[in-house]
Amino acid sequence: MKSLLLKLCFAILLVSVAGIALAQTDDRSAKQDIKDAGHDTKDAAKKTGHKIKRKTKSAAHKTARKTRQGAQKVEDKTAPPQ
Repeated sequence: MKSLLLKLCFAILLVSVAGIALAQTDDRSAKQDIKDAGHDTKDAAKKTGHKIKRKTKSAAHKTARKTRQGAQKVEDKTAPPQ
C-alpha cells in the first residue's frame, strides 16, 4: 500500500513538472512579439502599396481611354459635313 501511494505521488509530481516545463517553452518574449508585429505591419504596408499602385495605374489608363473616346466624339460632332 505504501509503495502504491509512493508511486502515485511520484507520478503526480512528474506530470506537474512536465506541465510546468511545457508551459515555459511556449512562452515567447515580449521582444519577439514586438518584432513579429513589426514584420506583420511591414508586410501589410507593402501589400497595400502594391495594390494601390496597380489600381492607380489601372484608373489612369481607363481615364486616358475615356478621354480619348470623348475627344473623338467631340471631333466627330464638330467636323464640317462632307
